[in-house]
Amino acid sequence: MDSQKDALHRIIATLANKNEELQNFIETLNHTLGRVQVNSTQVVSDLEEEFDTLYSILDEMKESMTNNIKQETVRKSHELQNQLTQSTSALESAEELLEFANNALHITDEGDFTKAAKQIKDRVTMAPAFRLTLKPKATDNMTHLMVDFSQERQLLQGLKFLPVPGAPEIMLGDCLVIDNEVTVAWRMPVEDSKIDHYILEYRKTKHEGLPRVKDEQRWEVVDDIKSTEHTLQGLRFDTRFMNFRVRACNKAAAGDYSDPVTLETRAFNFGFDSTSSHLNLKVEDRSVEWDPQGGKGVDSKVKGKENKGSSAHFTNLKDMSRSGTPSPKRTSLTRSPAPRGARDRFTGESYTVLGDTSVESGQHYWEVKPQKDCKSYSVGLAYRNLGKFDQLGKTSTSWCIHINNWLQNSFAAKHNNKAKNLDVPVPDSVGVYCDFDRGQLSFYNAENKQLLHTFKVKFTQPVVPAFMVWCGGLTLSTGLQIPSAVRSFQKTENGLGGSNSSICQQDPAEACDICLYDKLPSVDVP
Repeated sequence: MDSQKDALHRIIATLANKNEELQNFIETLNHTLGRVQVNSTQVVSDLEEEFDTLYSILDEMKESMTNNIKQETVRKSHELQNQLTQSTSALESAEELLEFANNALHITDEGDFTKAAKQIKDRVTMAPAFRLTLKPKATDNMTHLMVDFSQERQLLQGLKFLPVPGAPEIMLGDCLVIDNEVTVAWRMPVEDSKIDHYILEYRKTKHEGLPRVKDEQRWEVVDDIKSTEHTLQGLRFDTRFMNFRVRACNKAAAGDYSDPVTLETRAFNFGFDSTSSHLNLKVEDRSVEWDPQGGKGVDSKVKGKENKGSSAHFTNLKDMSRSGTPSPKRTSLTRSPAPRGARDRFTGESYTVLGDTSVESGQHYWEVKPQKDCKSYSVGLAYRNLGKFDQLGKTSTSWCIHINNWLQNSFAAKHNNKAKNLDVPVPDSVGVYCDFDRGQLSFYNAENKQLLHTFKVKFTQPVVPAFMVWCGGLTLSTGLQIPSAVRSFQKTENGLGGSNSSICQQDPAEACDICLYDKLPSVDVP
């Protein structure tokens, strides 16, 4: 009976997955169908615009060339008309002179004849008819203004749609996700020497498998890629998957997209849980800052009563109970949004805030960067039931490294109210590595991945990232993969001696002999 139920459950899960795939495919088809109509209308509009532009160019050229013909006609007509006028005038003068010369032949007086002959000779010398060029300054030929559009006509008759590159193929086996970088590689199924560049598009998604049309994330674009491989750097992996697609472009047009691929980009994402923070801490999603005015009128009363003995402490708890603050012994792993002060915040001198997400299994990594003038801060892990008066590293349920820059400088690993000095430089930012299943908590210099310290712990319940800050602030970086340098180190080393030696603890309530190192003076808060 049980085996049949298990088989039925598997069948139901398979059917549900297939239904989801079909639904996504139907949405894709509907989206593509709608886009076909939209894109078809667009290309027709573009085609009409191109032809209208071509018509406009032809009309402009026709008008320009017609004007050239008209101007040539006017020029030739003017030249010929001037020659005609001059020739007519010269002819009239020549005819008059000819008549005068004929009449001179009939003069009988020798003196008059000599005088007339001299006049005729002088007039002939100056006559316009002998000064004119008897060649037309313009011809009637207009063939130099004729056109031959046979080649252009052939070009127009040979017009075709733009040659579009084929769709690339993303080579999934050559794609790489490491150190918050994604390298995507692809190839062209048919070699195309006219390809000018590629366009890579990517988006984050919560869904495995083919991209969804109605995904909440938009596609990001990387243009003008000259090779068939590209690496996206400095990514924050705040979703479990990323979709990728690529298209080729020549000088004229962009081709179809490749078939999209989905790569897993799993990382540990969390923020500060503002409902847990001390009132003197100003908390954003991924930053926390000391705010000395934050607890005025509320937390100052708590501080004033803390050092007056157990009765004062008991009275303080009673007062806090009246204000509606729940018991600090809560162990729930899920925090629902609550107004400020609606739960058991850290109080007194525990300037602490927890992360909003539990670690229950697996390997995780995050980084913390303090402000340059931060006087005191701690970074580590704790169980959720860490008391609201407890300071990190001073209980059996919290592990941390602590940096103090006030009065006396110190850099120490702390747990169960014991501290071990770390003889390494204080880093500008701290990387935290947690392997829950193997019970390992390691701290690294986030810049060069130098190991600072390792705790060996047998975790008995889920843990949460924990932070303390006084007179300064911290910035949190999550969505990070475990750096390859850290991963390689963890594979080859399982605890080191010296300044970064492991501190073993088999039971969180009772330290073993290895954990009994010298206790340093308390320097958490001045």
